[in-house]
Amino acid sequence: MNSYEFIQSYEQKNLIACSYRQNGGSLLGILDDDQGTLSLLDIPFTDINNITLGFHYLYIEGASAVHPLSIAKVTLDDQKSKAIDFMIIWSSSPDSSKYKSYFSFPEQIEFPTEVPGQNAYAYFYPPTNPIYQASREERPPLLLKSHGGPTAETRGVLNLSIQYWTSRGWAFVDVNYGGSTGYGREYRERLLGHWGIVDVDDCCSCAQFLVDSGKVDGERLCITGGSAGGYTTLAALAFRETFKAGASLYGVADLKLLRAETHKFESHYLDNLVGSEHDYFQRSPINFVNKFSCPIILFQGLEDKVVPPDQARKIYLALKEKGLPVALVEYEGEQHGFRKAENIKFTLEQQMVFFARLVGHFKVADDISPIRIDNFD
Repeated sequence: MNSYEFIQSYEQKNLIACSYRQNGGSLLGILDDDQGTLSLLDIPFTDINNITLGFHYLYIEGASAVHPLSIAKVTLDDQKSKAIDFMIIWSSSPDSSKYKSYFSFPEQIEFPTEVPGQNAYAYFYPPTNPIYQASREERPPLLLKSHGGPTAETRGVLNLSIQYWTSRGWAFVDVNYGGSTGYGREYRERLLGHWGIVDVDDCCSCAQFLVDSGKVDGERLCITGGSAGGYTTLAALAFRETFKAGASLYGVADLKLLRAETHKFESHYLDNLVGSEHDYFQRSPINFVNKFSCPIILFQGLEDKVVPPDQARKIYLALKEKGLPVALVEYEGEQHGFRKAENIKFTLEQQMVFFARLVGHFKVADDISPIRIDNFD
């Protein structure tokens, strides 16, 4: 990844094209080192990953709410201070624009947290389908997603997996809980020593904020996440009572085991986020399976070295014995994060039908054969 590039100038100026993050979005500008000025370039991308220089051009890898991950050619004026042309030259999903009328556009929301005077952020996607319209009296079910990392961030760009939900009547919210990057150092450091607390509280607060705002149905709140986001999902379901059902994708259930088996690069990462041995135990959902009280579906790769399959199996067996509706999907050949298209598709569809049957109380529009749910089927 390259966030800056030196620009050749006829006037021999020291110019640098650079991108930076502010309030959860990407901005692109030209830095004039001699003048000490920064000229912002007006381009459609709201998220920028890479910058490469061409003659009189910049090549930008980025995305927006209507652009999937793409590469654009940005033409600069003679003074190298303005963008005079923007052209997509490659798109990861070139046919997606055909379905723009189905797109749900993200609304960046700011909501109060458990800490008085402290807010957090999320991208809210309302249900959108040009063919169907819900009654004014009905509020949509909500699927809340907790991103991985845990100190990464979610971005308000076109994500067809999110559009899968919103085009089928669901509201979707992608949360940048305290500790996410993109909102400054102080915001990022909220998670230090508090992973499993701040992220969980912020996800619950976000869901409640949307209920209180009249945007979603408080009786149909679901949560999903993968890896660290799966940990937040499991912790929210074990230690809180906000959500009615959840889906964990290769989610961390045992923090102590994660620390013991993680790679060298992140060997001390968790200590800053969790704290003492007591905290490792108290915040691991696998140690408190008796506290789960709602339906859960688990998805797990059998070759996962980060979160071994035994963690998902232990939660599955405990919930099955407790009498809660539960399902476990295991994938041969998958590791930490699913790669095969058929498994990604199956995971989306099974989450949809699981939540629809147990929380949404409606029949899904697609022809999906549901897997067996223990203690329900």
